[in-house]
Amino acid sequence: MVKRFLQRKIYKRKKKFLITLLKAVGILFIGSVFLGCIVFIIFIKDLPRPERFSEGIIPQSTKIYDREGEVILYEIVGKEKRTFVSLKEIPQNLKWATITAEDKNFYQHQGLDFGAILRAILTDLKLRRPIQGGSTITQQLIRSYFLTTKKTFQRKTRELVLTLELERRYPKDQILEWYLNLIPFGGNLYGVEAASQTFFGKPVSQISLAESALLASLIKAPSHLWPYGTHLDELLKRKDYVLERMRKANYITIEQEQKAKTENIEFIQETNVFKKAHHFVMYVKDYLENKYGKDFLTTAGLKVYTTLDIDLQEKAEILLKNSIEELKRYNAYNGALVSLEAKTGEILVMVGSKDFFGEPFPEGCTPGVNCKFDPQVNTSLSLRQPGSAIKPFVYAQAFLQGFTPKTVIWDVPTEFNPNCSPDANDLTDKYGIKCYHPKNYDDKFKGLINLRSSLAQSRNLPSVKVLYLAGLSPTLNLIRNFGITSLKDEKAYGLALVLGGGEVRLLEIVGAYSVFANNGVKVPLNFIKKIEDVNGNIIEEMKETRIKVIPSQIAKELNDILSDNNARAPIFGFDSALYFKDYDVAVKTGTTQYFNDAWAIGYTPSLVAGVWVGNNDNSPTKKPGVMSAGAIWNKFMQEALKKFDKESFEKPEEVTTGKPVLDGIMPEPHTILHYINKNEPQGEGNSQDDPQYQHWETAVQNWLKN
Repeated sequence: MVKRFLQRKIYKRKKKFLITLLKAVGILFIGSVFLGCIVFIIFIKDLPRPERFSEGIIPQSTKIYDREGEVILYEIVGKEKRTFVSLKEIPQNLKWATITAEDKNFYQHQGLDFGAILRAILTDLKLRRPIQGGSTITQQLIRSYFLTTKKTFQRKTRELVLTLELERRYPKDQILEWYLNLIPFGGNLYGVEAASQTFFGKPVSQISLAESALLASLIKAPSHLWPYGTHLDELLKRKDYVLERMRKANYITIEQEQKAKTENIEFIQETNVFKKAHHFVMYVKDYLENKYGKDFLTTAGLKVYTTLDIDLQEKAEILLKNSIEELKRYNAYNGALVSLEAKTGEILVMVGSKDFFGEPFPEGCTPGVNCKFDPQVNTSLSLRQPGSAIKPFVYAQAFLQGFTPKTVIWDVPTEFNPNCSPDANDLTDKYGIKCYHPKNYDDKFKGLINLRSSLAQSRNLPSVKVLYLAGLSPTLNLIRNFGITSLKDEKAYGLALVLGGGEVRLLEIVGAYSVFANNGVKVPLNFIKKIEDVNGNIIEEMKETRIKVIPSQIAKELNDILSDNNARAPIFGFDSALYFKDYDVAVKTGTTQYFNDAWAIGYTPSLVAGVWVGNNDNSPTKKPGVMSAGAIWNKFMQEALKKFDKESFEKPEEVTTGKPVLDGIMPEPHTILHYINKNEPQGEGNSQDDPQYQHWETAVQNWLKN
């Protein structure tokens, strides 16, 4: 009885204990589940939305293209250089190679490949190191875009949730497209298009089977297997391994495998990646950054289609480099070349120096201070004295005021400082100011000459008179209307302006010459045809605006003069670098006093081109413009004109004013100021009270005595 009582008591105690234990276990289990849920919630809080893929929030570099949109000149990149391409643009071989190398069961699993995970665990246990990966393409995509590669429980949890959610929401092909555009390929390269352009210099759509296998091989360890690094042999071996696996998976035949294994894969030089038309590219880049902001450009994925003709650009670069090498013996170490399409103002060519990647010269010089050759300075944008290349604008102003190409003027030794002796022998006047009696290029004087011959032969002395007659202030205003903005303070120039006393930019003066080519109409310089956003929407497009600067008649008169080989022959010869046998071409050269700057700017109705030759430090050369810049200009035009139809300049109308001196007849041997009022040349009166009258008249009379 006692025994049974004790047993019952022990049983009750055990039962109570078990109940208590079960309650404790239950509470612990519920607590653990609750705690796990809390931890899980904490881990996945602020979880990125998979929709970001489809919302286009994928950073892409901005691409700058040539005018045909076929050549990438440059990429504006941030941390990631990427160009998004659709899956249909990616070769099937690359898709297969990637699946073979990274996730052979991609189209069978739902985001997680448990077989691959198990194999990875067994391999890691065997090697006692976490080496083998079991991640699917979807997991890699999530990790690459949203997370990090750091192996933590939190990251793994977040990766698992996002992977399953991405697989649930989107089809496999969409996931593969995102993967191929987002996966890193070393450095700042992301996506197969950026990798293909960088390594092979072509779009991914054009790569071969062997190149496809190589890109797929690189995904495993892009930094270690970097094609320009020290493990290229490993990369090529892995490429062959991927090809073997593709053949075993029946993606390719054994013949394709063998052919791809023996293919010689050529990598473009790493230093030459997107290094085309660099001065032009920097010009465009500065514009884009000022308008859109640098940070925006590095991620916006804009496509900038420029006006650059890459074929002409590359030919011009070679031509300029070779030509300047030949001119070194004349102490000329640099040059620039710009070409425009006359009717649209589109920049076709911009070469800012003989070699953007060259070494400054002389050795040890300080760039921007004392280098004869400063490679990365864009001298097409630098201020330089234009010499006689400015003369056509002065004559244009004179024609506007009533003078004509037939107007006659005296090309005789003349002093222009009223306080100096009219005999043009003094050096300074009584106030210590320099006298001014310029000479002609050939140190000769022609006597009576018309404006047509004076401009065609680039006579200095009569051109100074033309500027005086036209007026410095209205001439400067006209030059600015042509688009030359650098000539601002007329007090800084004086009559020496017509001989190149001011400073201009090659790009602007070439644009100004296009006004003549367009019969007096200015179109703005254009260097961007259009800009598209990442979705193909046009956000900026070239617009042609036309502004009448001078009457067509005056432009035609200047075109007729500058294209007249017979008129310039007395100075330049009949077969100079300025003459084109089969084309109607107008041209003007310019040379400063000590040959510091040599220019040649010429045009047809369709094409304008200008060349500058000199030294960055403004030191003198030993060769005049027609033999240096003119020769380069001629060679370029001969090549460029092949792309344009032949066109002739329209002939100007014959103009008669009724004033003999304006119509080419000098009634008596006097200065032109004896017959006209320079402010109203076709009006009544003359300029005998003009401060220049006595000096000009004395010069004529002295000439006639001799």
